Amino acid sequence: MPSTTHPSSPAVTRALQDAIARYRERNPQSAKLQEAAQSRMPGGNTRTTLFFEPFPLYMASSEGARLRDVDGHEYSDFLGEYTAGLYGHRDSRIQAAVVAAAERGSANGAPGATEGRLAELICHRFENIERIRFCNSGTEANLYALSLARIATGRKKFITFRGGYHGGVFLFKDGGNPMNVPFDFTVLRYNDPEAATQAIAALSNELAAVIVEPMMAAGGAIPATKEFLQTLREETQKTGALLVLDEIVTSRMSSGGLQKIHDVRPDLTTLGKYFGAGFSFGAFGGRSDLLDRFDPRRPDALMHSGTFNNNVFTMSAGVVGLEQIFTPERAEILFHDGERLRSKLDAIVRRLPWAKFTGCGSVMNLHFAEGEITRPEDFAAEPRELMQLFHFDMLESGIYLAGRGQIALSLPMNVDDFDRVERAVKNFVQKREALIVEFFRS
Repeated sequence: MPSTTHPSSPAVTRALQDAIARYRERNPQSAKLQEAAQSRMPGGNTRTTLFFEPFPLYMASSEGARLRDVDGHEYSDFLGEYTAGLYGHRDSRIQAAVVAAAERGSANGAPGATEGRLAELICHRFENIERIRFCNSGTEANLYALSLARIATGRKKFITFRGGYHGGVFLFKDGGNPMNVPFDFTVLRYNDPEAATQAIAALSNELAAVIVEPMMAAGGAIPATKEFLQTLREETQKTGALLVLDEIVTSRMSSGGLQKIHDVRPDLTTLGKYFGAGFSFGAFGGRSDLLDRFDPRRPDALMHSGTFNNNVFTMSAGVVGLEQIFTPERAEILFHDGERLRSKLDAIVRRLPWAKFTGCGSVMNLHFAEGEITRPEDFAAEPRELMQLFHFDMLESGIYLAGRGQIALSLPMNVDDFDRVERAVKNFVQKREALIVEFFRS
C-alpha cells in the first residue's frame, strides 16, 4: 500500500482541501477563539491531542451524547473524551453528587468517607486489585506503578511495546518521545509472544516489569490476543518481574475489564479516564503486599502525596457512577453494543480497498491497511490524507470523533446515535469510493 512518503493523489488532495474550506466556512467562531488563544498559549493549545489543522472545534454546551459548538452545530459525541466521557454529559445523578459535595465543602485537607467507598467499589469489581491508591491521571498512575515495580523488585529495566501509550510521558510511537520519563525501556513488537518470551528471558533478573495495554487505544484500537497476554504473565512470573496491566481505557470492557475476559492476573493494574465521571482521576492497585508498602503506619513506608488525590468532587462523582450508573450489568451491555456496532461499520467500509474497523467492545478505529492488523506496524503506511478526509466528512455529517479515526461509545447513546454514525459512514463510502479506489490503484 502507499507508504508515508508516497505522494497523495491530486484528486485526494483536492477533495481534502475542499473539505477543509467548507469546515472553515462553517466554523468562524471556533477560528476566532483559536486565534485569540494563541496570544498566551503555544498554538492556542494546552492539550496536544485536541488540536488539528486548521483549528479545532470549540464546544459551547453538551447534554447526553450530544455536543453543540460555538457556531451552533450539533454533533453526536463519538469522541467520548477519548473514553473518559463514558457517562456522557450532564447526567443528573452525577450533577447532584457534585453539587452536594460542593455544599458540604471542598479542599478540606482531610480524608472523607467517599474515597473509602470508591476504593471498595473498584476492588470489588476488579478481583486482582486487592489494594488501591488514587492519583490525578492515567499518566500518574503508570508513573507510580512503574516506580513501585523498581522499588519492589530492586531492578531498573522495563519492557513495553511499540505503538503503546501509557500517558504523556510514556509514548512509544514512531521511535519514542523526547518528553518520556528516562526509564530503561526495551520496546518490543505487540502481539508477538515469541519475541516477548526471548526478551524477558534475556533481561531475566534485571527486569522490573512489563507494562502492556490489553488493547492499544491511542495505538489504533488493536486488541491483544489472549495467548500474548498469558505469555507475558507466565514469563514474568518465571523471572520475578511484575506484570503491569494498563486498563485505563479497557477497564470499561466487561464488568471487570479485559483482564477478566482473558483471565489474566496482573500484579498491578492502572486505571483512569471515566472513573472520575468528568473529573481528573487516576489509580494504581493490585497485590496487597505491593500496595501495603504505602501504608503510612510503616516505618519504611513509601511516600505518595498529591493535593488532589482524594478531591471530593472526583470521589463523590466516582461513587455515584459505579453504584448507580455503570453497574456490572450495564458494563456487559455496553460491551456488546460496541461489538455489534463495530461489526456493522466494518461491513460498510469493506467496500473500500483495505478499509476495516479494529477494536474491542465500545472502542473502535477505522484503518486503511492491507491484511490483518495485529500491531501498529501493520498500518504504519496508512495514507494520512485519507484519514483526514474521513475526519472532516464525519464532522460535516454531525459526527464528532477523533482525528485518528477512533470512536468511543458512551452510556447515554441509543439506537438513534448508532444509526446516525452508520449513515455517516455509508455516506462517506458512497461519496468517496471512486476516489479511494483510484488512489490505491495509483
